[in-house]
Amino acid sequence: MQKSPDAFRTISEVSTELEVPQHVLRFWETKFKVVKPLKRGGGRRYYRPSDVELIRGIRDLLYKHGFTIRGAQKLLKEQGGRIDNVDAMVSAARAEGNPALSPTESNGGNGGSDPLSGEAKVQLRRVLSDLKELKEMLA
Repeated sequence: MQKSPDAFRTISEVSTELEVPQHVLRFWETKFKVVKPLKRGGGRRYYRPSDVELIRGIRDLLYKHGFTIRGAQKLLKEQGGRIDNVDAMVSAARAEGNPALSPTESNGGNGGSDPLSGEAKVQLRRVLSDLKELKEMLA
């Protein structure tokens, strides 16, 4: 039996649906203050449909578009904490020439002599992000 689209989701359900580990979802709650699932007894989290869509947008910014957490935070702040269409937002931000929102410039681009493909950069940023998360968890 499938839940209604308007039903609240547990962290397990959100993790499975978005293919993001539960610990990453909890970490993103600390980094993105707009992600505020309801917490019930025992700290159990319940995500509203709007929370799931917001997390989906954050995931796309970080994993699909290669943004750093800081870059994604800036974009969210500029958008008033809302993500409606990530691809359109990213295109608009880049078209405006905002270097703080451009992943290649905000992560230290080297003036066009870059031997790495865009996909390789995205994968490396994802690994770096995961390593930073692990470092913070161990600290």
